[in-house]
Amino acid sequence: MIAIEMCAGAGGQALGLHEAGFQHAALIEIDHHACETLRLNNRQLGLGWGDIIQGDLKEFAKSSAEYANRIDLVAGGVPCPPFSKAGQQLGHEDERDLFPTALRVVNKVKPRAVMLENVPGLFEEKFRWYRDKISSELAAMGYESEWKLHQASDYGVPQLRPRVILVAMPKEDFRNFIWPEPTGNTATVGDTLYDLISERGWQGADQWRERANKIAPTLVGGSKKHGGPDLGPTRAKRQWRELGVNAHRLANDDEIPGVDFRGAMKRDGSIQEGCENMPLLNVRMTARIQGFPDQWSFYGSKTHAYRQVGNAFPPPVAKAIGSQIIEALRVKPKECAA
Repeated sequence: MIAIEMCAGAGGQALGLHEAGFQHAALIEIDHHACETLRLNNRQLGLGWGDIIQGDLKEFAKSSAEYANRIDLVAGGVPCPPFSKAGQQLGHEDERDLFPTALRVVNKVKPRAVMLENVPGLFEEKFRWYRDKISSELAAMGYESEWKLHQASDYGVPQLRPRVILVAMPKEDFRNFIWPEPTGNTATVGDTLYDLISERGWQGADQWRERANKIAPTLVGGSKKHGGPDLGPTRAKRQWRELGVNAHRLANDDEIPGVDFRGAMKRDGSIQEGCENMPLLNVRMTARIQGFPDQWSFYGSKTHAYRQVGNAFPPPVAKAIGSQIIEALRVKPKECAA
């Protein structure tokens, strides 16, 4: 089945939908580094994706009619700051709100299904009217829709990452749609990262694994104006510290704990307290926490790469929902024009 991905970022949602069975005719993303990440993985992994378009979604909306009636799914994660507490929750008054633009794309492309994701702030009561407005506009186009809050940890992602998902289809297809059931097999941070943390012989890796026996707090990638290569605000840093992780910055690849890691081991074999005695995570480790496979590459510096990781939609969640969309459609997929 054929998809268009809006605000594709580093490809988390696109990868998950690809694994579910969708092939991408076009991916639209405004950030240069994220576009290069999409191109890099498309080439290296032989994904066979179509157009990777660097540009404003508003500009794409003007020309998106060329894809009309040959797309099965329009998907995307429109910017979250309008509905995030960190972004002051200005909603429709925020110039970054791209829900209206996404709906214009849907109206022109006329896909068989729609999938949009955003932060849990959108599920607050203050935005009920806005969710209803979006659903009403989709209904006017012939789509029945539903919103649901999902926890990434329910789908094997070792992270607390709630996201609101909208799925819409024509009534005859939507009645066949069932939200995915939790997989119930989420690993801890310690289990997820143990092989990477221990690969240079750190003697405290086993003890660290036992300490990091929970899922991670939500990764925060930050924006171009705010946020750098660290693991989030003060509260998140405290949660990471409880897991035995120094969250104040990201590691370079040569900073993985070695045999003599900064005297972090006490004589009794336990880990010394203090962030300076705790391991840092590198980009590859955070990508695992986000649900990316190790073969997925990120273009750019450590800051640019981590920003892409932290802002991504976990691929396993997208795969779970995408698989259910395909199941609901249950007909021969449309062919994508060359």
